[in-house]
Order: sequence, then structure tokens, then C-alpha cells
Amino acid sequence: MAAAANGTLGQEPSQHVGVFAPNCIEFIETVLALSDAGSPVVTLSGRLNRAELTEICNDACVKVLFVHQDCAHVAQGAAFATVERLVVFGPEYEALLNNGPGQPYRPVAGEWDIFSIPFTSGTTGRPKGVLLPHRARALLFYAMAVEYGCFGPEDSFLALAPLAHGAGLAFAVAPIFFGGTCELLATFDAAQVVQRLRDGRFTGVFMVPTHLHAIFSLPAEFLAEHRDIALKSLICNAAPLPQKVKERIVEQWGPHLLHETYGSTEVGIACNIRPADQLRKRSCVGLAFPNCAVELRDPDGREVAANEIGELYTNSPFLFSGYWKQGRAVPPPLQRGWFSAGDLARKDGEGFIHIVDRKSDMVISGGINIYPRQIEEVLYRHPQVAEVAVVGVADEKWGERLRAYIVPRGAGRPDAESIIAFCRADLSGYKVPRDIVFVDELPKNATGKILKRRLREA
Repeated sequence: MAAAANGTLGQEPSQHVGVFAPNCIEFIETVLALSDAGSPVVTLSGRLNRAELTEICNDACVKVLFVHQDCAHVAQGAAFATVERLVVFGPEYEALLNNGPGQPYRPVAGEWDIFSIPFTSGTTGRPKGVLLPHRARALLFYAMAVEYGCFGPEDSFLALAPLAHGAGLAFAVAPIFFGGTCELLATFDAAQVVQRLRDGRFTGVFMVPTHLHAIFSLPAEFLAEHRDIALKSLICNAAPLPQKVKERIVEQWGPHLLHETYGSTEVGIACNIRPADQLRKRSCVGLAFPNCAVELRDPDGREVAANEIGELYTNSPFLFSGYWKQGRAVPPPLQRGWFSAGDLARKDGEGFIHIVDRKSDMVISGGINIYPRQIEEVLYRHPQVAEVAVVGVADEKWGERLRAYIVPRGAGRPDAESIIAFCRADLSGYKVPRDIVFVDELPKNATGKILKRRLREA
């Protein structure tokens, strides 16, 4: 696990190449080709604006930037400090491929060499480049193949999450790694995805909760007509999946296919709850992933007892090698070889992990620790709540008080007092939000994570 000792932090900045595009064949093609060439790839979301693109490229020391046609206007004219060449997908890109040497020299990539540098979603601050070595990705793919059962040579995967992010790229490349096929969707359309899953071509799909919220907002008649799908696995990750949505998935498509995983860009995958346990274990992310160790620790670094809340630490061969920040590689912030993404959890008597909340999202009101995720789970059961985020806001008396931002379901808007009464039926008084704010949408990053930092700042 001590990646720095194996040479991963010695990458030359001049070797960094970036790919700036939405989901497309060229994105995968370029990433895999650069991997063969031994060059780390900085993967950049096609939704970045010019300032965001410039900041990341300058930080990552990108020298050559491959750009999708639809993004070219953003990249052209940007004040890059290190980018020396833009290559636009289309005629310029095809000409570059056709004019290459007939017998290219392919350096052998070492297992600790960097495969890709995705930038974190920035939910709690500025995005950071995450150094992912070839070894971590390859070993993660083998564990995924065993756990999910949909990455064999006869399998076909539907990829709709952004390729620029760690999970989106991993789930798209894994089937190819084992000789299967992957079909990319450039944009997400809920009805189209449901129809495609029903036609029987695909054995696996990866979604984030935002995708599933959109699917279950489709008309009931449409969903009733599309109950039968031939998937082996539906895998969900990137943000907490409310228990109510899990129940809808089981009701819609049966109890045999849903996996919810827990992980991060730095960790890969740390836990997975399998289909058989989805309804038996509420608000749970399952057991440790194959070859992964999980510990819950108190602030002094000691492991906590069963059913006590602690910070979740992970140790596995899937861990990242460090961060790329301000033009250089820095070692990973490990605690005796273990990494924490800042999540609080408890482990029940059977060893199943229940995520309580992010440490940074915990609210302290009147000296009492409150975990917004518990409140959100209750609110998701309200029939007029489509999406919700609970945050702490400053309060002179209590230090912080709870505010719930709610996206209503359907055309009507529920009454704030009825929402509060609904919470009181299931929550202690100090956990009931004092403020209810109705919004048309919640701020999110490209992977569907709700940006609570923006809500708190607002």
C-alpha cells in the first residue's frame, strides 16, 4: 500500500495529457491508448467552464489536451500555462492517428505507474487530482468481476455516468478489460435508459441516485410497462441511495439485481451490499469489498465497538498513490497505511456497515451531534418529496439549527408545517428541521452528489 515507495510520485509533469470531453468513443480510445503509451491521463468533464478547465489544466501540468468538438470553444483561447497543443476530435484527431508510426514503440507501464488522474468532485473544497496507479485499477476490476458477476467476455454493459470521474470510467472500462462490450450514452434520458434496459442487450448498468430519482419520476403507466429487464446487476454509487429508492427498485425490477457500493475516488470501492440484503439491512452499504479491510475509529484512532459511531478507514490494494496539487505529486494522507474519506459509520453485530453521514456534514445544535442523513431518509418517505438535503445554518441560541431544502414531487408544493409534522412522527424534537425551503433543484456536481457546501454558503 505504500505507493510512494514504489515510484508513483516521480511522474514528470511534461508527460501529462488531458482529455476534455463528454462521454464518447474517443474518450475511451484516448485513455486506453495513452495507457499503452505509459502516459498518465488527466480526465476532464465536458461540463467544465473555461475558468475551471484552465485552473485544473494548469494545476495538473497538462501539455497536450484532447478536446471534443462540442467543447472546443471552451478550450480555445483559454489562458493555459502548460498546454502546448490542442487536438480536437474529428478530422484533426483522425489525421493524427493515421499519420502515426507503423511500428510504435510501447514502453512497458509499471504496476505502480499512474494510469489516470481524475479530479475529485470538490464537494467540500477545491478539486484535487487523484493519482490512480495501474495496479489499483486492475485489481479493482478483478474484485468487481467477482462481486457483480456482469463483467465476463459474454457480458454487455450500459455506461451512462461521466467518464471523467473515477467510477464512471472504471465501470465503462471494466467490461472491456475482460473482453466484454460497453455501450456509452452521451446524455442521460430516463425513459430511453429504461427502454434500453428492457430490450435484453445488457447484463449490467451503473447508475448514481440522481438517475434513479429521474427514472422513478416517470409516469406510473410507463414504469408498469417496463418491469421486465434481463440485467444481472444494477450497481449504484457516488451518493447515498435512500432506503425508499431501494424499495422502489426491488418493487420495480425484483430482488435479484441491486448492489449499492460505498467508496471514493481515492479508495475505489470499500463496501458493497448485495441484493439479498437490501431490504433486510436498512440504510446499509454492506460488507467490506473483496481484498478490502474496513475499520471504524474514534478521534484518538482506536477502533470503536459494534453499533458505535466512528470514522471509516480503508486499507486495500485499490488505494490511490497520492494527490497532484499545484504542479507536483504529494503523498496520500494515510493514518498508519489507512485512508479516510471523512465519513462516519457504525458496524452492526453481523459486520455490516451503515454510513451515518459525512463528518463535514454533521450538525452540532445545542451541543448535540445530529446526522442529517437520518433526517433525509425520513423525508424521502414523504410522498411529495422528490429530493432533499438537510444542512446546519448558524443560530444565535443553539449554535446551529437544521434547514431542509426540498425539491417537491409533482406539480403541487407541500405545506412546510405538514413536512415538520411528518418529521415529528419519526424523529426526536431536536432532529426536526426548523426551516423548510422549497427549491426547483439542488446544486450537484457531475456525478450527482449534492453540494451541501453551496447550500450552507447560501
